[in-house]
Amino acid sequence: MARPKFEEIKTGNEFNQWYWLKEEMVNICKRSGLPTNGRKFDLRDRIMFALDNDGQVKPKPKEEKKQSKFNWAKSELSLDTTITDNVSFGPNFRRFMKSQIGKKFSCHSDFMDWVKSNKGKSLFDAVNKWNELEKRKVDPTFKRTIADNNMLAQYTRDFLEDNRNKTLKDAKKFWNLKKQLPTKNGFVRYERSDLKLK
Repeated sequence: MARPKFEEIKTGNEFNQWYWLKEEMVNICKRSGLPTNGRKFDLRDRIMFALDNDGQVKPKPKEEKKQSKFNWAKSELSLDTTITDNVSFGPNFRRFMKSQIGKKFSCHSDFMDWVKSNKGKSLFDAVNKWNELEKRKVDPTFKRTIADNNMLAQYTRDFLEDNRNKTLKDAKKFWNLKKQLPTKNGFVRYERSDLKLK
């Protein structure tokens, strides 16, 4: 069963049964008069809403207003600086963290997620958390969480873990076969039965 052309799809649920590249969804939005900005899942939800609501644009959710006026770009930071709801990971923040941790510091997603969800804590806590997160690298059982929208990376990892005798090229081959099939909620996930695909 081949993926239908977008013009043949009538409902959001039908659209969501198939894998779409972000570039494809941007083009669909352009042709449909929908905004083209945002992440892949934003585009998907926008298209699904339009299909189910006569081409209407999905209303934007109300953004929570930032309470803090602290200037993360220009203020002098210290270990006592409190993490606020408007925390920014720009050059000033990175310079300070490097002054505490050294050149090895990097603002990876796990660390940024922790900072954003821990307002009220201090940069002293942030430095300790970064060091704690780094220690996981020496644990052979540690696996970094892969974002939901990075399906290819998740598929590749799962495929290679389940098929130690196969290669990255094999993983890509089965990914390309699997992504052409109907999916559950638009997610392409590895299953052992994928090895029967041709």
